[in-house]
Amino acid sequence: MTDAAARPGSILGTRVTRTEDPSLLTGAAQYVDDLGLTNPLHAVFARSDVAHGTINSIGIAEATALPGVVAVVTAADLGIAPHHGFAPVHDDFKRPPLADGTVRFVGEPIAVVLAETAAIGEDAAQLIWADIDPLPAIIDMEAALTAAARPIFPAHGDNQAIRTVGSDRSDPSGAEHVVRGRYINQRVAVVPIEPDRAAAKMDDRGRIKLYASTQMPHALHDQLAGALGIAKDEIHVVTPQVGGGFGGKAGLMAEHVVISALTKRFARPVVWVPPRSDDMKSLLHSRGQIQYAELGCDADGRFTNLRVRIVNDAGAYPNIGAHLPGLSRNMAQGTYAIPELEFDIAVAVTNTTPMGAYRGAGRPEATALIERLTDQAALELGIDPLEIRRRNFLGEDVFPFKTIAGPTYDTGRYAVALERAAEVADYHSLRAEQAERRARGDEMLLGIGVASYVEVTSGRGGTEFGAVEVHDDGSATMFAGTLSHGQGHQTAYAMLVSDQTGIPVDRITLVDGDTDRVRTGGGTGGSRSLQLAGSAVHGAAEVMVDKAKQLAARFLEADVADIVVDRASGTIGVAGVPAQAITWGDLAGRAAAEGEQLNGELDFVQESGTFPFGTHIAVVEVDSGTGKVTLLRHIAVDDCGTVLNPLIVEGQQHGGIAAGVGQALFEEVLFDEDGNPVTSNLAEYAIVSAAELPSFEVVSTETPTPLNPLGAKGIGEAATIGATPAVQNAVIDAVAHLGVRHIDLPCTPERVWTTIEHARSGTLPDPWIEPPDIFARNRAEVDAEQPETAPDDVAI
Repeated sequence: MTDAAARPGSILGTRVTRTEDPSLLTGAAQYVDDLGLTNPLHAVFARSDVAHGTINSIGIAEATALPGVVAVVTAADLGIAPHHGFAPVHDDFKRPPLADGTVRFVGEPIAVVLAETAAIGEDAAQLIWADIDPLPAIIDMEAALTAAARPIFPAHGDNQAIRTVGSDRSDPSGAEHVVRGRYINQRVAVVPIEPDRAAAKMDDRGRIKLYASTQMPHALHDQLAGALGIAKDEIHVVTPQVGGGFGGKAGLMAEHVVISALTKRFARPVVWVPPRSDDMKSLLHSRGQIQYAELGCDADGRFTNLRVRIVNDAGAYPNIGAHLPGLSRNMAQGTYAIPELEFDIAVAVTNTTPMGAYRGAGRPEATALIERLTDQAALELGIDPLEIRRRNFLGEDVFPFKTIAGPTYDTGRYAVALERAAEVADYHSLRAEQAERRARGDEMLLGIGVASYVEVTSGRGGTEFGAVEVHDDGSATMFAGTLSHGQGHQTAYAMLVSDQTGIPVDRITLVDGDTDRVRTGGGTGGSRSLQLAGSAVHGAAEVMVDKAKQLAARFLEADVADIVVDRASGTIGVAGVPAQAITWGDLAGRAAAEGEQLNGELDFVQESGTFPFGTHIAVVEVDSGTGKVTLLRHIAVDDCGTVLNPLIVEGQQHGGIAAGVGQALFEEVLFDEDGNPVTSNLAEYAIVSAAELPSFEVVSTETPTPLNPLGAKGIGEAATIGATPAVQNAVIDAVAHLGVRHIDLPCTPERVWTTIEHARSGTLPDPWIEPPDIFARNRAEVDAEQPETAPDDVAI
């Protein structure tokens, strides 16, 4: 794409307004709740209010007798065996779609009501009761891993879902200076603007047709067939518009299985549209790590070795979330030249909502870890945060670079991003203002936080499908195996087609999210879309143009070598003879008259993942009297390879920063000691809003990857990865002169104020706590057996 963008008049690299937005803004686009299915049943799930217990009986008689209730179904009535979700961990952890014999978290569905209206269904669900003998609820991930902890899944023998014991050893204790910290990367909720939902019906071919608010329709299609024990061709998955996914809507949900089975049983459409409170309790949460980290440094602040031990929460039914610490391990080196790494992981089963992916999925945790260590090292060694990064960055001449954790970084210019961010921020002026405030004894303290990151997008690479068809009215349709739900795929992919054909972007539409119309697809996750599906659509357009030249040569009785595309006029014809040029519509019409279609398709394969990078600088004000943090500025310099559309990239940067700031300052999922969620609605869970945010200052540098023809890397998660540690570092920086070295996420006013008070009274706790003995036990066992390891190729 770099060469194409350099052509005079190329649309690539320009600020093209999104063509998908008018239908969203006018309400023409349909979400699941807009489908208007004929004579539907409304599914309402009754959910456990006990975190862990044995089900003796479920009372459904009152609910069944309520007028307008068609049926109340429990696990015994449903008859669907436990099965894996999106990413299998162990057969012991298969999940029944309705709780069967045991409940393991508050919010787990125990029965479902099918009613004529949603209101009746809600009333009936309130009448369902369960006789449950409580079992000990384990909420704390570290407590779950003690030798004395009762197994939540007795057949498994303990509460360790996955362990990874690093084969390499690295003991930082011999370094000239050792930085140690216990860092908490707290559990967060995904909170898409549209809660998870779905509808199902039987189509005119006798198949289950599932309409799902999902990110990965083809994966959902295959997983649903497996769960129901039926052939794949008996299912058709369609995804209407999706109001946000962010990783939380990837893969099969228990509710999908239930409504799909019941639409077949009752031969009526079934619609499931839950309230926000259900979504907060049952949609997969994410993050949830306790990180024990030790970084060795020499006297000049150069890093010598890194040792990390991570406890990760998998929730009640280990799924994709249990695998994400493997991604954290892969990215632990960050942007730095670190010679040695030791990295151990222990993933715990707890009586809490199951864990999944959320924007960044394992990579934000890795960046938060290494960037906290880096800033803490800067404080302890008296080195400026920019300078310590400069001293440790990987140089531009090392790429492609195989890291100590295994992945190979494709390209990188880490110092370029850092210097650009410092320039935009006017970093030295900020430091001068900070010093002046401290000298005056101001109550309002200034903090400047830096975070440099590298992440991986598209996992280990992969494949994606793309196709292009031109119609006799001159318009074109694209088909892609990804799923657009806010990323601007229609506009981005259309730019690639328009650049080769001259067909206007607003006359090119995208078809995705339909397993009948798109033959295969990996869906959207892990910031994979443009580099994989974009490359596939780009290649499909090339195939179509080659076919068009063959057709035009035949129709115009010319040599195919003389046929050219005039992108300015949107025609194809003989070079130097514009009078004989044919419009795309005419060419498609002539081809159709001869029984041919003007189209092309391609399965693009990328051999490995790409590695976006950047530097963020956050500027905060901390009220030392109350602990309140105000974000004054946020500067983001992100490099996603070649930029196709700056407008879309900037939108992704803004959204990503907001998510990262939310985790840094406000958001945290909490449970009480009995496993009851205490943040189960938006009055209690502090989701970030525009009112808490300044206007962000976003910049892109461009370092193309050689791994795809577009030179593109992902951008959807990058800004989140850089933003959280930048803001956290800024808060700590504001109070560092008091002796503070760490404040855990989220940096709430209470937490910041308490830390300030401890600093003033000389009672600051040591940021280091020895890790739990699970790691010593795991290492002792590797002498007798090969440890289970978390795969590092998760595509989220």
